[in-house]
Amino acid sequence: MLEILAIIVSLGLLMYFAYRGFPVIVFAPIFALLAVVLSGLPLMPSYTESFMTNAANYVKSFFPIFLLGAVFGKVMEMSGAAASIAHGIVRAIGSQRAILAVVLACAILTYGGVSLFVVAFAVYPFAVAIFREANIPKRLIPGTIALGAFTFTMDALPGTPQIQNIIPTNYFGTDAYAAPVVGIIGALMVFFGGMWWLERRRKQALVAGEGYGEGHINEPEIATDTKYINLWLALLPLVLVLVTNFTLSRTGLSVANWYDAAMLKESFKIANPATVVSSWSLIIALTVGILAAILINVKSVSNKFASGLTTAAAGALLAIFNTASEVGFGNVIKTLPGFKAIQESILGVSSHPLVSEAVAVNVLAGVTGSASGGMSIALEVMGKQYLEMANASGISPELLHRIASMASGGMDTLPHNGAVITLLAITGLTHRQSYKDIFAITIVKTVTVFILAFAVSIF
Repeated sequence: MLEILAIIVSLGLLMYFAYRGFPVIVFAPIFALLAVVLSGLPLMPSYTESFMTNAANYVKSFFPIFLLGAVFGKVMEMSGAAASIAHGIVRAIGSQRAILAVVLACAILTYGGVSLFVVAFAVYPFAVAIFREANIPKRLIPGTIALGAFTFTMDALPGTPQIQNIIPTNYFGTDAYAAPVVGIIGALMVFFGGMWWLERRRKQALVAGEGYGEGHINEPEIATDTKYINLWLALLPLVLVLVTNFTLSRTGLSVANWYDAAMLKESFKIANPATVVSSWSLIIALTVGILAAILINVKSVSNKFASGLTTAAAGALLAIFNTASEVGFGNVIKTLPGFKAIQESILGVSSHPLVSEAVAVNVLAGVTGSASGGMSIALEVMGKQYLEMANASGISPELLHRIASMASGGMDTLPHNGAVITLLAITGLTHRQSYKDIFAITIVKTVTVFILAFAVSIF
């Protein structure tokens, strides 16, 4: 019982400190080692050989994607492409469909590979303008951005280059296009469910006579004479990322065919090229996208290139080391005596690997407040077992990939989630004002994942 309590206490403390804004990089190892001490295991070997080794392995596997993704998003911002896309979509659809316009603007940018934080910054000024014009309460903006950027284009639609869709490839030997039918169905369910909720809230405000509101903070001033680059030119880098990624993942030009398998195994210890092809193709695709984003507006990018790269690199380092610390935490926890009982209880929720996986990923994403962190912990600890269960049941690893990816974007958006806190800071709103709608989107996403998992488990 003490061994189980040690794990529960360490998880609870990690969640509390993350919620309070303390750095996960610092406190993940502290609470992991607290659980080690309470479990009566050796302290220093657990830190250097378990925590640090697994954290370092995670950085080795995913740092290029974190870095290139951050740089791509920043270059899209500096070139004016992100703003042009957001402005073009918002203006094309109009204030009559303000919520839909903002959701689509966020979705296109996210699916094109722009990081969630850059999307929030890029779309917010136009969301304010169109919500103000339509007299829709400003408090609905965070939920609207969350639906477009944090849900179906982040992890459900096949091919999305967001890290939440790439992490499972290392565990299941899949690629970014895994289980496309299930992903598309899930994306549509989340989109329509989220739109129903937000439109319902808009109509309630209209009936109550509530408009955009006054006295808001962080209100952007949009100059009427702002010049935007051509919309189709702005879309080019996004299209190139998607096309290059698909070409190098699923066609005869796949990066899997570039090198001799025997050479990879002998010289680089890569037993199965499928486990790295998805990362390799995305690295190349993002590089192509970065070059294209620079070339479409060289003058604008060159004026702030050095500072922009510094900001992007700093953001990438913080993001990956936060997640790597959570991975290290999970790997220490799985070595503890009490974990076996917890693992059996999670697996015991359902004998079906998809349902059990959805529960594990959702719970850990919620606890850590991180989609990538929670999923990484779950798959590091139980991914191999889920794959064995799936193979024994004749279930495709692609389904494991898609359910894990979508589940990571479920309960991760609890109040202590970094993206939620940042989004509210950008918009100048509080949890009290706007979190209800973000949480509703979270519930829609979580319910969708379990519906899909149960539906697939029946057939």
